[in-house]
Amino acid sequence: MKPTPSPGPRPFPAGFRWGAAVSAYQIEGAVEEDGRGESIWDRFTATPEKILNGDTGRQACDSYHRYAEDVQLMRDLGLDAFRFSISWPRIHPEGRGPANAAGLDFYDRFVDELLANDIEPFVTLYHWDLPQALEDAGGWPVRDTAEAFADHVDVVASRLGDRVRHWITQCEPWVVSWMGYGTGEHAPGRRSEADAVAALHHVLVAHGLAADVLRRSFAAAQVGITIDVVAFEPHTGSAADAEATVLADAFRNRIVLDPVLLGDYPPEVRERYAAELERVEQEGDLRSVSKPLDFLGVNYYTRNVVRAGENGEPVVVAVDGAERTVMGWEVYPNGLHDLLVRIHDRYQPPVLYVTENGAAFEDRLLDGRVDDLERASYVERHLAAVGRALEEGVPVQGYFLWSLLDNFEWALGYSARFGIVHVDFETFERVPKASYGAYRDLISAHRGALRLTA
Repeated sequence: MKPTPSPGPRPFPAGFRWGAAVSAYQIEGAVEEDGRGESIWDRFTATPEKILNGDTGRQACDSYHRYAEDVQLMRDLGLDAFRFSISWPRIHPEGRGPANAAGLDFYDRFVDELLANDIEPFVTLYHWDLPQALEDAGGWPVRDTAEAFADHVDVVASRLGDRVRHWITQCEPWVVSWMGYGTGEHAPGRRSEADAVAALHHVLVAHGLAADVLRRSFAAAQVGITIDVVAFEPHTGSAADAEATVLADAFRNRIVLDPVLLGDYPPEVRERYAAELERVEQEGDLRSVSKPLDFLGVNYYTRNVVRAGENGEPVVVAVDGAERTVMGWEVYPNGLHDLLVRIHDRYQPPVLYVTENGAAFEDRLLDGRVDDLERASYVERHLAAVGRALEEGVPVQGYFLWSLLDNFEWALGYSARFGIVHVDFETFERVPKASYGAYRDLISAHRGALRLTA
């Protein structure tokens, strides 16, 4: 007779990947070492009043030098997968041209260190650190940047493709385009709606080109893209609020999901940005962008409640009494379940990964401990939401917690800590938080439940 599992977390499927995620600029530091070139974030952080407290990523977590220590933290945690990004300017200091051997050597060593500890690398090929030389030549609003990216991917994959199987071409195209070129909150800091539309289109073109490069060179490559999504819900049951919610979803979620998975922009987007798209879209672009994925990565953090404003435009409504992170984001685990189900129903990707999910809270290091019970609860509740989606037939095959380490949080500098490991940004000492232990225990409990029912 098979033993009956004790009450606790429902077992996830065998082979489910338990992971964590980081990005190069947020953790590596060493921005001027071993031939690395300048990125748009180096330039942006050096611009007065762009980053809270004048922080920069010059040192970040110093993971460029301490990666072996970080891998041991992953191993002790029980991870079997780790998502990290390749710094484009560390490989191609000017964006294209001869590769920097020292940069390739670094990622060679890092991949080997992961594999030696039975941790599978999931490589993100672009996580926002565009070489400044390419921005000076026009940046993402010009097609040449997408073509340079394909050349860069070819070099990276040629070096790592014998050991890396899972490749994520782009991370959060909406953020890259809208926050970098539309609102100017992120590097490079431009404020132009036309530039944002052009940037989005070329980021998606770059995804298609990179996918072709990977599949041409490596038959076993598993190719995906990571898209950040927000759970939108209407404020009331009125038709106006429902229509405003559909509009918000079109311009935040479906503006990326639809071209990648259905082969065209939503009608609302086509109507509003007809002139901008006409200037940049070429024959065959969306056929390339929408070639079948091996997996889709979903980044989820929060929901927005929407009402209809002037002319029916969506307006986000604050929910009274809602639990929130220091980012001001509502903690809403049901939104992750709902979006996973919806994406599965509407788009039918063959495999889904939750490639980012996490929270920043007011952590305090006291007597060598960080008792971040809020974060531990956040992770447990969001994993339960993933479990419910799995029970309903959604093919989720892994969960990557954001983030392993406290790190450089873009325009907020070091003020927002997302890590399950506390980092002292002066000494670089790592201290696992209570949430680290809680996530380790969750991983162990799920695996134990699987063994009991095998």
